[in-house]
Amino acid sequence: MQQSILEIKRRLARLLVEKSYREGDFVLASGRRSDYYFDCRVTALHAEGSWLIGTLFNDLLKDVPVVGVGGMTMGADPLVSATTAISHELGRPLNGLLVRKEAKDHGTGQFVEGLGNFKPGDKVAMLEDVVTTGGSLLKACDRVRAAGLDIVAVCCILDREEGGREKLKEAGYELHSLFTRKELVEMARA
Repeated sequence: MQQSILEIKRRLARLLVEKSYREGDFVLASGRRSDYYFDCRVTALHAEGSWLIGTLFNDLLKDVPVVGVGGMTMGADPLVSATTAISHELGRPLNGLLVRKEAKDHGTGQFVEGLGNFKPGDKVAMLEDVVTTGGSLLKACDRVRAAGLDIVAVCCILDREEGGREKLKEAGYELHSLFTRKELVEMARA
């Protein structure tokens, strides 16, 4: 029996809260302090979690004219892999690309890996696990645009609602999130 998108989203919410959500005192990549931390990699590297994330990102992008997805390594690596694998299964194959934090110091010296699967001007979606200020996602977008691709969607698993959506909008991107913190906690308890 096929699961509905709502059932898949509920299951992902439960798994994320179980495996990736921690309360305490944390310093985030943005430098901000927070009373909670969301380590999506634990869920994204879990077999079922990977399938759920890939399925939901494919659903989110089903009406968006993209030929691929990408994101900043290392957080987006499992998201891109899950999304591309599920896209093939769904008959709408999307290629993947990964953005390095630093350019390679050998070979081609590039910031973006996977460009051989794309041509200049191809439309892509950028994926991120958690958006706080949007800084990492904006840096990845800048590098992908500099590589000649057209970013038509930016997506994340969790929008912390701490200014990232607004910063992305100022840069010309609309953020599509699977969850906000409130939605995640509510759905996990449902």
